[in-house]
Amino acid sequence: MSSWKPDVLGDGYEARQLQVPDDDRPVTLVRHTASARAETARPAVLYVHGFVDYFFQTHVAEHLAAAGYPFYAIDLRGYGRSVRESDDRTIVPLLHEHAADLDAATRVIHEEGHDRIVILGHSTGGLIAALWAAARPGAVVGLVLNSPWFDLNRGWFDRVITTGLLRGIGAATPRARVSALGGDYATAMHRDHDGEWDFDLRWKPDAEFPVRAGWLNSVRRGHARLARGLSLDIPVLMATSDATTAGRTREENVMTDAVLNVRHMWKRAPKLGDDVQVEVIPGGAHDLALSPAPAREQYLKTVTDWLDARF
Repeated sequence: MSSWKPDVLGDGYEARQLQVPDDDRPVTLVRHTASARAETARPAVLYVHGFVDYFFQTHVAEHLAAAGYPFYAIDLRGYGRSVRESDDRTIVPLLHEHAADLDAATRVIHEEGHDRIVILGHSTGGLIAALWAAARPGAVVGLVLNSPWFDLNRGWFDRVITTGLLRGIGAATPRARVSALGGDYATAMHRDHDGEWDFDLRWKPDAEFPVRAGWLNSVRRGHARLARGLSLDIPVLMATSDATTAGRTREENVMTDAVLNVRHMWKRAPKLGDDVQVEVIPGGAHDLALSPAPAREQYLKTVTDWLDARF
C-alpha cells in the first residue's frame, strides 16, 4: 500500500493506492482530508462510482463533510485513478471481483479510526455495494443507493433471451463486444458541451465505450442474485429520478434518468431487505448528484436527512 498523497482534485483531497490479493491492478482510495481526520461519532461514508466513471463530485464530499460525516471514495480496479497506462480500457474486472476492492478500502477506513461505515453507491456501484453488503454481514451499518443498476434497461427479449445467451458467450468469448455505453449522457453533463460539470474525459468519456460479454454476464448474475432477495439487515436509502427517457435531448439527459429504468429500481427495492426507504427526486438526472438545481439540492438534503435520522 502506498501512503496518502495529494489528489488530482486539489487542496483538501488525498489519494492512496491499495492492492488486493492475487492482482497487480491497483485500487485507489480518495479522502476528503479534513473530514477523514476529524473526531466524530458519525459513520464514515464511502462513495462507489458507476460503470466507466470515477469520483470527481467534490460538492457531494463537501456537503457530507459539512454535516459531520467523514468522506472517502474509491476508484475501483480498471477505472479512473486506478487505470494504468498499460491497461486495456475496454476491459474491466468482473463484477464480483470488486468485492476485494471494497474489502481493501473499508479496512483502511477502519484503520483510520472510523468504526462505522455507510456506503453510497451510484448505478453499477449501487449494485456492487448491495451484493457486497449481503456477502459481508456487519461490514457496514447502512447503504445509500443513487439510481442503482438493478435490471437491464431493455425489453423482455434482451432481459430474458439475450441474458440466457450471455451465459455461454461470456464463458466462451468474454471479450466479445455485445453492446456499448453511449456518450450522450456524459456529453450533456460536461462543461465543454454546455453542461455544468468538469470531469476528466479519459475517465468518464463522452464517446462510445464497448461492453464485453463476460462483464455483462457477471452483471446479469448480480441482477439475478438481487431478484432472489438479499435480506440485508441494515437500513437502506434508495433515491431515483421520477422519470426514465431515451436521452435523445440534452434536457432528457440532465433532468431524467436517461441511462436506467427507474421502475426497475422501484420494483427491486423490496428485495434488498426489510428496512428500505425509497425517495423520488423530481427532475433528477441518472446521477442525482449531477442534477440541475433544485433537484441536486433536494437529493443531497435527502441523503443527509436520512443519515441524521438513522445514525
